[in-house]
Amino acid sequence: MIPRPHHDGSPLYVSDNAPALGATITVRLRVPRACSPEYVGLRWIHDGEGQHTPATLVAQDDHESWWEAPLHIRNPLAKYRWLLSGGVLGYGWINGTGWHDHDVSDADDFRISTSADVPEWARQSVVYQIFPDRFASSGREYELPDWTIPRQWHEVPEPRTPKTGQFYYGGDLYGVAERLDHIKAIGADTLYFTPIFPSRSAHRYDARTYDVVDPLLGGDEALIHLTHAAHEHGLRVIGDLTLNHCGIGHEWFERAVADPDSTEREFFFFTDSSPWGYETWANARTLPKFDLTNDDLVQRLVTGETSVLRKWMQPPYNLAGWRIDAANVAGRSRHIDVTHEIARVTRAVMLAEREDALLIAENTQDASSDLPGDGWHGTMNYSAFTRPVWGWLRRDDHIMGMGPEVPTINGRQFVATLTDFMAKTPWRSWTASWNYLGCHDSARIRSVVGSAHRQWAGLGLLVGLPGTPMIFAGDEFGLEGDCDDLARRTIPWTDEGLWDTDNLGVYTALLNLRRTSDALSNGGLRWVHVSDDLLVWLRETPTERLLLAVARAATADVTLDGAAWGLTGADLLFSSDSADTAAPANASKIGFAQPGTKMWRLS
Repeated sequence: MIPRPHHDGSPLYVSDNAPALGATITVRLRVPRACSPEYVGLRWIHDGEGQHTPATLVAQDDHESWWEAPLHIRNPLAKYRWLLSGGVLGYGWINGTGWHDHDVSDADDFRISTSADVPEWARQSVVYQIFPDRFASSGREYELPDWTIPRQWHEVPEPRTPKTGQFYYGGDLYGVAERLDHIKAIGADTLYFTPIFPSRSAHRYDARTYDVVDPLLGGDEALIHLTHAAHEHGLRVIGDLTLNHCGIGHEWFERAVADPDSTEREFFFFTDSSPWGYETWANARTLPKFDLTNDDLVQRLVTGETSVLRKWMQPPYNLAGWRIDAANVAGRSRHIDVTHEIARVTRAVMLAEREDALLIAENTQDASSDLPGDGWHGTMNYSAFTRPVWGWLRRDDHIMGMGPEVPTINGRQFVATLTDFMAKTPWRSWTASWNYLGCHDSARIRSVVGSAHRQWAGLGLLVGLPGTPMIFAGDEFGLEGDCDDLARRTIPWTDEGLWDTDNLGVYTALLNLRRTSDALSNGGLRWVHVSDDLLVWLRETPTERLLLAVARAATADVTLDGAAWGLTGADLLFSSDSADTAAPANASKIGFAQPGTKMWRLS
């Protein structure tokens, strides 16, 4: 590949990614000297009308030139793109999907929100997801409710049986507190827990109440103990809240069923069109859907002085934010759509409790239309990251453990997918979103890709591409599981013979690099080489430049134009290929003996 004109939302190209309404910021375009455009301009939108501003050439050397233009922020979501004419490329536009030699619609214009920025700590974080019942046990014994089926810690869950959700292994929050040294050592700094409220299942998305922490996890005192210990380790804790539904055993739903005249009756959609007599999430009888147009319900969940959202963020519990389960369907039902309103008010309430709170939305579909910048900070990036990563790295004989079949794709298709989704999302919303290789609702990445080396390739994408990396606890040990139930197996803390120690070393090295690198947290993205089996890209800020390469198979050496891309003075930071450990590899000539990841710092 040869360099093309480039712009993205990172600090090299945008002077302020959270400007005030009415402000004027500076945006920059990087243009290879070989393109030699006769004119560069900025097209931007003001109250729905297109405006045009000429750009100014501000710097150039033998290889590239830089153009600048003022961007007037006249609307809460500013949209713009670049125009080039003359020179080698001739007439065309640069938007979020790259260079186009024809007129294009506004759909993929760059966009900047005037809402408050994402918390700085969140952009730099590495998130560690914990399924509480399966992570670690303190050895405490609790009175077991009638829904539980006790299991031994070493037993593997039985997949997809009617009793799967009832298996109880005994993990608790005190047990998590005993493993914080491990979490910090591998490079994570943010703990995200799946729900911790009482329910009738191991996954706890069918809450019975939001008033207390499940006694099976140690109760309220265990959460207080954990968040205090986490803070002493420099870690934050994020909770999981479902605004879309509760459990059939929830006190509000039981009251609604028992008394048609109750306040709680209006919290739900009772209808004869449903086989259960009420609307549910995903046609699951045990998960009645909330009607978020009801003010009393929204007050109890979000806005009230004693709301669920507020209570668990306040002392002594001190959660740093929330991940909202099923956020793409929360507030949506037939003609009803109050999702954006709920997202905005949820964020406002959280920021009133603590100004650096983080709000992440689960969305298994295209989340771009739900991320204008004023509601959810970001999403769990399944469609735009996990699915294409699986498609590029999956082993050919594997049947996925959740959702529709994921097709096998090549490197070009992977980049095209990522680019298309990124173009429709403000840069800061994308970088705040949680990218992940697998989670409690999916197969384990090791089972998806079939080998440690391909897992390391996936980790390179997770760490090296824009977005916040989220690790599902146990992936660092190489745990397997080809569906969500098998993936929720326990961590073998006392049997190190079951650990993949090489895998643990790779995770520790790459996650700690991610935590300490400005380019990996804040850098822009330029693709240097894209082929079926090899991806090479740059991450750059004003203070740091990194070159990354990920291969899904052994590849012959590929020679890059080192001068055009500025690849001189390369220092090898990481390689999963043992052949590179003896001496720094040449960043202008890249090959892999097996799948994996390499990373260089450029001078």
